[in-house]
Parts: sequence; C-alpha cells; structure tokens
Amino acid sequence: MNRLLFTLELGTPVWLKLAAPAGAQDDAKKVKLRWFGQSMFQLETAAGKLVVFDPQMIPTFGPPRLSADVTLISHPHNDHNQLEALKEKGRVFEGVRAGKGTKTEWVAVDEKVGAIRVRTVGTYHDTTNGMQRGKNSVWVVEADGLTFAHLGDLGHELTEAQVKAIGKVDVLMVPVGGIYTLNGEQAKKIVEQIKPRLFVLPMHYGVPGYDDLLPATEFLEEQKNLKKLTDTNELEIPVEMKADEPAVVLLGWKGPTKPEPVPDPKKQPEKK
Repeated sequence: MNRLLFTLELGTPVWLKLAAPAGAQDDAKKVKLRWFGQSMFQLETAAGKLVVFDPQMIPTFGPPRLSADVTLISHPHNDHNQLEALKEKGRVFEGVRAGKGTKTEWVAVDEKVGAIRVRTVGTYHDTTNGMQRGKNSVWVVEADGLTFAHLGDLGHELTEAQVKAIGKVDVLMVPVGGIYTLNGEQAKKIVEQIKPRLFVLPMHYGVPGYDDLLPATEFLEEQKNLKKLTDTNELEIPVEMKADEPAVVLLGWKGPTKPEPVPDPKKQPEKK
C-alpha cells in the first residue's frame, strides 16, 4: 500500500503525493481544491476547468473575484449565492430555487459540462424538514475519476436513501459550525454515514473576525488523522491517490503567503 507524504514548502501550495519515483510524481495528474472561507470552494480539474461552490462576499474573507466554468449554488441564502464574487461564472446551477410565495423547490440536476458531471441530492437546512430555514442541496461532482461532495448548509443527519443517492465519495466538504447547520458532533456522524475515501474538509465555521458561527474545535476533537494546513488554502490531490484512511484537512482561507524579496545590497538601484 502506498503511503502518503505531506510536505509544506514556504510560498507554495501543499502537495499531497504518493510515494513513487520523482518522475512519476511530476507526471501524475492532479486536481486542486481551494477554500475561500465559509462554504466557498474552487475545484480545478487536471485539465484546468474550474468549478466554484457557494460563492460568498462576506467582508472578513475579502472579495475573492474568482473565475468559474461551472458555478454551483446549494441554496438561495446570501452567504452562498453571491455571483458578483466571480469574474466569470460559466454555467450556473442552482440546487434550490424560489417557488410560490415564500416556498422553495429543489432542482433535480444531473448534467455533464464537458468531462465534469454535476448532480444534486435534496436535503434540508434544519431538522424540521425545512420549516425553519428551508431546503438545501448537496452537490456531487465527478471529475478526473474522483467524486467530490459539497453538503451546502446541511442541517440534519442523512437518511439511508440520501446516503445512497450521494454514493461513493472521495472528498467531502462538510459544515461544522453549528447555529444554522450541523455542529461538530453532528458533522462527525455525517462523515461516518458517507465514509469518504480520501479527505474531509470542514467548512462554514467561525474564524477570527467572523464569529457568527462556532469554531471548528468540536469537530476537530479526537480526529485521529488530522492535518492542519492553515498556511495555505489549497489542497492538491493526485487523481490516482490511495489512502488507508481519510484525512481531516484544516485549510486556511487565504492563499499561501509569499515572502517579500530580499534586496541585493550589491545591486545598484536603477536610474530613472
């Protein structure tokens, strides 16, 4: 069984590599997953296609201004559906849309955009079948042979039918901040239900400067395979990756900080 090697280099993204010869590592196809705070992620496929989940414009996180070939919105709340956060939106899919009056309706999506398949599984934003906070959709994305599940603002444990509809998952993005969604202990139960193969990424929790939600502390407690990679917001995943057990990865919501260049004292300043 190949073992995972985690290396973090200053000023560069995190590389998660299979223990293989250097040439094989360099040539391996990889996907990239970037977190931009709250529930906003950008998935970059091996071919460079971009999928953005739940764009937001919360001031704490700063306006990301990303580009997307596909934009996925789990539900119509203003911290999940801010299309103005995107320079390019590509094809936009909504998992929940407005119905009659104050009602909302799930949108059954199962489509391919090029080599990317996107589909929805209908869930709720609370434990009362949407009576408090409405409906929510789980997004399941298949790309490069990997399956990514983004749970949006899930607020309850899943039924057997919902787990079956989601199917096998390699990378899971799960809310853990409570108040409006799953809290840490509930999120752990969801992870047990879905059983992702490679990674679990917590989202939708409080951070310094944004305390509307609880921090990720409860979810992170007693996690046996926890990787805190808060110096970067990017996770690289080889498409042929194998793992004995999934890793819980805590990302930062900013990109890696590049050190300021050190001036060369011998170099003369340019004449203006």
